[in-house]
This record gives sequence, C-alpha cells and structure tokens, in this order.
Amino acid sequence: MSNKLPPFHPLALLHVLLLLSPPTPTSQVSLAAAFGVWINGASSSSSSSSVKSQGVGVGGGGQEYAALQALKAAVVEDQHGALASWQGPNVCAYKGVYCSVPPDDAAVEGATAVVAGIDLNHTNLKGTLPAAVSLLAHLTFLHLNSNRLSGAVPDSLRDLQYLTELDLSNNLFSGPFPAVTLPIPSLVYLDLRFNAFSGQLPAEAFAKNLDALFLNNNNQFEGQIPETLWSSPATVITLANNRLTGPVPTAYGYGAGGRVREVLFLNNKLTGCIPEALGFLPGIEVLDLSYNSLSGHLPSTLSCLNGIEVLDIAHNQFTGDLPDLVCDLKRITNLSVSFNFFSGISQHCVRLAGRSVFDFVGNCIPGRGLQRPQPECDDAPSDAGFSCLRIPGARPVSCGEAAVSVGVGVSVGGAAPFGAGGVVTVTVP
Repeated sequence: MSNKLPPFHPLALLHVLLLLSPPTPTSQVSLAAAFGVWINGASSSSSSSSVKSQGVGVGGGGQEYAALQALKAAVVEDQHGALASWQGPNVCAYKGVYCSVPPDDAAVEGATAVVAGIDLNHTNLKGTLPAAVSLLAHLTFLHLNSNRLSGAVPDSLRDLQYLTELDLSNNLFSGPFPAVTLPIPSLVYLDLRFNAFSGQLPAEAFAKNLDALFLNNNNQFEGQIPETLWSSPATVITLANNRLTGPVPTAYGYGAGGRVREVLFLNNKLTGCIPEALGFLPGIEVLDLSYNSLSGHLPSTLSCLNGIEVLDIAHNQFTGDLPDLVCDLKRITNLSVSFNFFSGISQHCVRLAGRSVFDFVGNCIPGRGLQRPQPECDDAPSDAGFSCLRIPGARPVSCGEAAVSVGVGVSVGGAAPFGAGGVVTVTVP
C-alpha cells in the first residue's frame, strides 16, 4: 500500500485560510481577513513536502515499529478505527503514516524508507502522547489536531531533530507551556491552540525561528506578554482568548523585522495604552486588540500601517476623537472601534461607515445613532496614565526617517534572536 501526502506550501497559509473562511454578508473577505479563521477552529495542517511509502521494512532496528505500537497502546478509545491498520512490521502501510527515503546524513542500514510523518487529524482518538514517539528519529511532521489526547507533552520530543511541523491543537493537553518544543532545531510551525495549557508564556517562544505560532484558546495562559514578542520572525502570532494581563509590550514594533502579517490579542485582559511603536510594523495586515481593557488616545503612528486591512480595537476603553489618519489607511477593509468612549469622528470616517467598512456603534459621539447613554459617557475612564499622554502633532507623522536601534531578545540554543539589535526607522514629529 502506498501513502502519499498532498503537497503543501507552509508560507501559503493565507490561501488555505481563505478556503476555510465563512462568507461574510457585510464586507468582502480579503486574504488577510481570512487569516482570522485560525483562531475560530483548528484546521488540518499538511506536510511541507510530498512523501511516499516505498512498501519496505522498518529502519532503526524496529524502533519505528516499537514507537508506533506504543502510540497505538496509549490510545484508549478509537471510535472510528483510525488505527485498525496498525498491525505487522510494514509500518509504511499504516493508515496516517507517511514514509520517505532517509535523509542523506541519516541513512538507516537495511531500510530504504523511514517514517517521515504522522497525520491523525480529526480521528477523535482518546489517550495520551507517549515518550516513545521520539524513537521516530526521522519524523518531519506530527499532526494530531482535533482529538481527545490529554496529559503533558513528553520531554522526549526534543530528540526529533528533523521535526518541522507540530500540530497538537484542539485536544486536552495540559500543564505549562511545553518548553520541550523550543530546542527542536528544525521546528517552524507550532500549533497549541484549543488545549488547557497554563501559566506564563516563556520569552524564548518568541525567539524561536518559527513561521507561525498559534497559542490562542488555552484559557489558562496568564501573566504579561514577554518583551521579546517582536523578536519573533513568525508571520502569524495568535494569543487570543487567554488570560494575558498587563500592557502591550513597550518594545512592540521595534524589533519586529518585516515578516509579521497578523497579530491577534482579542479577548485577554490587557491594560494600558497602544504604544506608538505599534505603528512601525511594515507588513502587518491584521491587528486585533478587541475585548481587552486598553485605554487612552490612539497614537498617530497608526497612520504608518500602510498595508493594514483589518484593524479591530472594539470593546476597550479608548477616549478622545478618532484620528482622521486612522480612517485614511489606504487598504483598510474592516475598521472596528465600537464600544469604546470616542467622543468624535471625522467626515472621512463617516464615509467609511457608509461603505460598511467602519463600525463605531457604542461610543459617545454626539448626533450619531446607537451610541452609549449619556450617563455612561459622563463616567468615561480617564487617560491611562502619563504613558498615554500625547501632544497632537501639527502635521501627519512621518513614517521613516530617523533610525532607532533595538536590542531586545532572548536566544534559543545559542542563536541570536531574529530582530535583536535590529534597526527600525522612527520619526518623532
């Protein structure tokens, strides 16, 4: 029997997400907006390369057979018979197991094929993840999303030197952030969403050389977001629907490089103001800070987000007038400032509302419908301390003249973090 995995391109996540995104009746769904589907439900990952079973025996002296049988034994309920074919020594014939020729530097004596990947997504398996999985020495992807696996992630995973994709989303895993994933040298895709992980996020998670980092919907992640956040080279970072507290890190934007495309912070317990540095993210397309307790006035540097398509700051405590510059963003397709305490908007913003691009209900804007009752507006929160006090500029902010050096970062395995010591251009008007 031959198992062949459809080809996949890890950096083309947007195209996958667009296919998974539900239609929206009020606005056109852009590629960037479609990225939001990643927080709403775990979706299948795919291998970054095509692998094919050679229909031959097991390498590593039976280690792979032992590892897969240990995984099968750790499953206490298999309602759909997903592992029914896991019998006999020809592991390349097992359903959900994908084999390939060994890497050039890791030939296995007597075997022309090794286990290169496991894909058991959406099989509703109940059980645990055994330490013996580390015996699959050539594993490049491990996809276990949408099952009922529980317990801790075994420390032995650190031995999987070829592992590039680890998807444990939509399970019942618990315990602290699985730091065992951080030393895996080849890992570029880490998906831990929809589990029961708890505690603080390690600073090293954002120094890891990942393309995508999904940590949303664990509900027990808490504490402040590490200052190393913008050292991450990831294009997508989702921290939504947790219990994260404190301010948006002050280093935000100043070490981010140019790769980040989507950042989701919605539905946490963040406080304070939006740092001006947030406006200097050159490639950001989706930024969601909704359902927090952020306050103060919006910084004029947000006008520098030339590529932004979705900006959501709804359900916070922002005050003052909504700056014209925010409504002048050229590519914006969805701007939500609803349920804050804004007291004024410009005519340009009103024109956006006429195109169903701009949502400003639930504020304190005189003469506009669907606003807060006056008693609520009279009790609007004060500015979020001196860190949010800004002197209005007489001219729009300039988005790229003066250089500011940055050196926030944490190394993993001795490597310098992406963006550490980098330079970003910031102009103070």
